[in-house]
Amino acid sequence: MLEIRNLSVSYGAITALHDVTLSVKPGNIVTLIGCNGAGKSTTLRAVSGLLKPQAGQISYDGKSLAGLPPHRIVQLGLSHVPEGRMVFANLTVHENLMMGAYLQRDKSIIRQSLESVFSTFPRLKERDQQVAGTLSGGEQQMLAIGRALMSRPKFLMMDEPSLGIAPLLVKTIFEKIVEINRTQGITILLVEQNANLALEISHYGYVLETGKIILSDCSAALRQNPQVKSAYLGG
Repeated sequence: MLEIRNLSVSYGAITALHDVTLSVKPGNIVTLIGCNGAGKSTTLRAVSGLLKPQAGQISYDGKSLAGLPPHRIVQLGLSHVPEGRMVFANLTVHENLMMGAYLQRDKSIIRQSLESVFSTFPRLKERDQQVAGTLSGGEQQMLAIGRALMSRPKFLMMDEPSLGIAPLLVKTIFEKIVEINRTQGITILLVEQNANLALEISHYGYVLETGKIILSDCSAALRQNPQVKSAYLGG
């Protein structure tokens, strides 16, 4: 579904990604794990069209994403939940969700999407008219995911969904990620520093280190890999 081949991305003189190759099959949850600064967020930003690669190819459903602006990539069915949630703090929950549907003109489809989001995250329905900046970190993460779902994606990218969230809500968020994948059939590329959780819910994983893929395997095998256990799983 998503194919990245020999991708290189730089910030000025600093190379953030070097010759990265990975693929995501339809219906899977694939995780990208690694330390801070490894290039995980850069990978997602390149796929979203927010960063221009220096080299390599990114294709989705057999179509190249080269040169496409971010809104066109969203129209193709890819949506991005950014690191740090990035909700519109001064807007209500409802207004934030409507921002996710800004490309959709059919009011009945928008209404269906909203009902689906509220079914997945009932707490957002309870907070519908609450200003987003007053929500807890976990509720804001639900809102960021819900906003992305409002574009009716086939492919969802999530960047550090556990970041800055209370442990109890982290469990809830990850359960919802699995639910979205299984019940809505949405393929997911998950960037996560909590490698244990990420490998627990994903089908396949890649380990990114200083801008390069150093390991890849099915998630169950990576959880048993001594190198991964030592560096990322605390064992």
